[in-house]
Amino acid sequence: MATRMALLPQCLSNDAFSGIHQPARSHSLEFKRTPSTNLRFSNLKGHVVFGCGARFERMEARFPVCARAAAGDSTRGFGDLAVMVNDCSGKMGGAVAEAAVRAGLQLVPVCLTGPGLGRSFSIQGVNVESVDSQERERVMDQVLQDYPNVIVVDYTLPAAVNGNAEFYCSRGLPFVMGTTGGDRDKLMEDVLKSGVYSVIAPQMGKQVVAFQAAMAIMAEQFPGAFSGYKLKVLESHQSTKVDTSGTAKAIIGSFQKLGLAFDMEEIEMVRDPKRQIEEMKVPEAHLNGHAYHTYQVVSPDGMVIFEFQHNVCGRSIYAEGTVDAVLFLAKKIRERSDKKLYNMIDVLREGSMR
Repeated sequence: MATRMALLPQCLSNDAFSGIHQPARSHSLEFKRTPSTNLRFSNLKGHVVFGCGARFERMEARFPVCARAAAGDSTRGFGDLAVMVNDCSGKMGGAVAEAAVRAGLQLVPVCLTGPGLGRSFSIQGVNVESVDSQERERVMDQVLQDYPNVIVVDYTLPAAVNGNAEFYCSRGLPFVMGTTGGDRDKLMEDVLKSGVYSVIAPQMGKQVVAFQAAMAIMAEQFPGAFSGYKLKVLESHQSTKVDTSGTAKAIIGSFQKLGLAFDMEEIEMVRDPKRQIEEMKVPEAHLNGHAYHTYQVVSPDGMVIFEFQHNVCGRSIYAEGTVDAVLFLAKKIRERSDKKLYNMIDVLREGSMR
């Protein structure tokens, strides 16, 4: 008996910059947005004063970006929302930047990249400059001045995840972390302590996340249902993806709760193009951008086989999901939600899908 589930669409290419953490500098900025409205921000941990004609509202805010966004009307559109994609000179970041422009969002015309990789390029008619990440304090000072309601998207490298997140938190920047790898426990801990709004997920493809959520629900409802069975996991990505798939790790976590003994070190990573084409049937045109995952569960006697599979070519599924995460986060900021840290399942549950 063999049961097969196939889910076709994703991919993670983390092209980018090495995060070199530098202490944030305290600063004071003043923005005059209309004759009757002004916002003054004194230091990152100071007070925020909103003035609208004769009406004033004073609120404590630890971070200026979140406070500015919270002042908006959550029922209105996001015409003032800007998206900064680090590193949109990379393939995944570039796909997200293109999706953001298609969605009508403002794309910040600058991004951070690795040492010596700075260059100018165009995305959907927007001229963008990638700047060495060692200049990030100066860059962010200017970005915050020009785009006060900015949300940062991170598609960089696993080695840069924690340093980048620390930097975003230190500047009070709401962010969507699509980069996999790094110390995930520390990442979550740092973000929770900072109080910065963020969406962090190893998988941004909405439909794949739905499958991931279904597996989590099954594990919660039927713990130990597959006790005694054996699990084999095969994951294939473009050769430039150096880390193990975060999606695979999340799915395996559900299988473990279902009673399957499996160590993450047992994941078989396929990065050889010849094997990808011949064995996994990856189209040659998508060798540089695909995500093929197969989870095979076999009974002790080998007479029952369950196979769960999701094969994705290209990056559009992740890019569109990331833009949905940005819009979701902007909504939560404007609603002044008490919860600050989210994942893509939260986005799905909200129904925040375009």
